[in-house]
Amino acid sequence: MKHSHGDDTLNKGSISLAGAVGMGTGVMIGAGIFALTGQIAQLAGPYFALSFVFGAIVTSFSAYSYIKMSNAWPSSGGIAMILQKAYGPGAIAAAAALLMALSMVISESLVARTFATYVLRPFDIAGGPLVPVLAVGVILFAFIVNASGNRSVGLLSIIMAVIKIGGIALFGIVALWSGGFTFAAASNTNSGFNLTGFIASVALSILAFKGFTTITNSGAEITDPHRNVGRTIMISIAICTVVYLLVAFAVGSNLSIDQIVAAKDYSLAEAASPALGQSGFYLTVVLAAVATASGVLASVFAVSRMLAMLTDMKMIPHSHFGMSGPIRSHTLVYTVVLASALAVFFDLSRIASLGAFFYLIMDMLVHWGVFRHLRHEIGAHGAVLLCAIAFDGFVLAAFTTMKLGSDPMIVLYAGAAISAVFIYERIYLKRWTALEAEAKH
Repeated sequence: MKHSHGDDTLNKGSISLAGAVGMGTGVMIGAGIFALTGQIAQLAGPYFALSFVFGAIVTSFSAYSYIKMSNAWPSSGGIAMILQKAYGPGAIAAAAALLMALSMVISESLVARTFATYVLRPFDIAGGPLVPVLAVGVILFAFIVNASGNRSVGLLSIIMAVIKIGGIALFGIVALWSGGFTFAAASNTNSGFNLTGFIASVALSILAFKGFTTITNSGAEITDPHRNVGRTIMISIAICTVVYLLVAFAVGSNLSIDQIVAAKDYSLAEAASPALGQSGFYLTVVLAAVATASGVLASVFAVSRMLAMLTDMKMIPHSHFGMSGPIRSHTLVYTVVLASALAVFFDLSRIASLGAFFYLIMDMLVHWGVFRHLRHEIGAHGAVLLCAIAFDGFVLAAFTTMKLGSDPMIVLYAGAAISAVFIYERIYLKRWTALEAEAKH
């Protein structure tokens, strides 16, 4: 299987351990914390900070398959390569890889909409046409930066990651300090604990960590990949857990659960007001804008790369739509168009729900494939893989139950979209193998 990306020659060893951690945490912290804190609080109630801890645990089990596979075969193929080795070049591998790419596109639109929500906050605009307009604007900005080449993305993502993580940690510490280290969200709440709601909230917490998959997708370009891919993933998850807990406690010490839920799309900015006054509020808005813009940037880079690779591996069809240039630049355009459409038609909680459904199903397919076909070859423990599948399954079941109660349409949309991906890949690959066979005769 050769990787011919036209102009996109892979620079082996071009990403250092620090650079990879910067990239991983950059993608993870981009959306998760700004978009999801309020939504997680809505499902988990007063114990929403714990939801991040469980999200980290489930993600660490999930990361096991990816780390074992990346250690055995570090490749820029990342997840698509894992799926192809596990299931062979058939519809299951192709559909699961496409689900992965689509869940990345979904998170891109989630971050873009979060960017818009925070930027409009100082003007007291909470809805209306400006949200999707700004969201599409930031996606286009990411497209322009990405179209200008690889080096600019790497450097920019390290700088942004430092600003972002430092800024968010500082916000957390100051807000906790001013909240007197008490957890207001837990003390003055009437809502009881709902176990299903709590488990469902973990589905969204997992989304806040799923950026670690970006690291597996850049496997071959990380220095000493056999050692460093796994290290990068675990360091990134650890850093994110600390940052998320800080933020959850900071928000929870300044706002009650009802206030967090009321401001769920911009809860960090809301929590900054009582803690840090008006200037703190504006600083948080700026921080959110930087964090989400850089998240979109990293995510556009990762998705277009993944789609180009799936096209190379003949897992998805490719149409130029009259565009010239290499495949990578076309997939950039597809990514941007798709993410923009989602940002226009869906609100934040629906985009997050779609992302959770797509990602969890893809993740379970990865673990099952590794368990069934590759665990002996790569020396993976079957028990860990089965735990990862079970955790994903529990969370998915609880999340589906909650959504069927509160927003049954999104379950229907997700089910239809996932089925469509599998049916479509089945038909496409059948046609493609038939054409291959014809060409040989």
